[in-house]
Amino acid sequence: MSAFVPGLELSRRFYLEAVLPILAAEFPSLPHSAALLGRGSEVLGFDDEMSGDHNWEPRVLLFVRDDDQARQGEAIAETLRQQVPPRFADRPTDYGIHTVRGYFLDHLDFDVDREIEARDWLTLPEQRLRMITAGAVYHDEVGLEAVRDRFAYYPHDVWLYLLVAGWWRVHPEVNLVGRAGFVGDELGSAVIASRLVHDLMRLCFLMERQYAPYSKWFGTAFSRLACAADLSPILRKVLRAETWPEREEALTAAYELVAAMHNALQITPPVSTDVEQMWNRPFKVFWGDFPGTLSAQIEDPAVKQLAERWPVGDIDQLREVLWNPRYRSQLLRLFD
Repeated sequence: MSAFVPGLELSRRFYLEAVLPILAAEFPSLPHSAALLGRGSEVLGFDDEMSGDHNWEPRVLLFVRDDDQARQGEAIAETLRQQVPPRFADRPTDYGIHTVRGYFLDHLDFDVDREIEARDWLTLPEQRLRMITAGAVYHDEVGLEAVRDRFAYYPHDVWLYLLVAGWWRVHPEVNLVGRAGFVGDELGSAVIASRLVHDLMRLCFLMERQYAPYSKWFGTAFSRLACAADLSPILRKVLRAETWPEREEALTAAYELVAAMHNALQITPPVSTDVEQMWNRPFKVFWGDFPGTLSAQIEDPAVKQLAERWPVGDIDQLREVLWNPRYRSQLLRLFD
């Protein structure tokens, strides 16, 4: 069995050894870019030996100018199909010919000829943003990297707004782990705790300014964050806990770490990380005013308006909007 070659490296070799020589010989004056972007574990750098059993092959995306794609796109693809060296011909190969504008329209439904507005950022799923900013660009003559750089991460005020929304996902449920367990519903308590673990992990992605991938690689990507070494063992304790007091104790420790991460960013005045007793109930809660202090730092009027009117985050964080009947008319438009 041959040694496993990660997809990013395989695609680099395919471009340099197979595609580039053909382009240089047959289309010597053609400006182009070459990259591996989009769907696929190999794009994120998470592929392994198992990845090769489906939809995993030497491939590269070629980008050309609009007029070149219209005049020569099919000819370029056909030439590559006919002339690819035998060592690459034993597996299916992608010879897609794209324009930069067309590719981003297809994958983000966004026209890169215009400015990215706040509402654009909030309707672009994080996993798609990661797909088009991960991967690799092997050659660039038509401005692909400049467009990717525009999506590298959220603008500062949009980032603050998403942090606000992230904390609001945690705050309303911090006491529910104990409340459900207190009446004997340990399964319900565990379900709530697992959701809080997920939300705390998403906050960590935000704080470290990394797009979160889809569920298959969510934990793998989290393990590569700077905070993971300290936080992962605590989060595993939350998920393994058999009783609600154990669950609550581990969640409290996780909260204190994530709260300290926020304060270490120094993007707001220090926020209290104290854990409190909830009224006269036997539950511990952590209600530091992270949303309020973050909201106060937002300066962009468009983002500030969103934070005041729609404090639920981006398309990945829309759970809370379902709680408010005032927004049902807007949700209905999703089904038009």
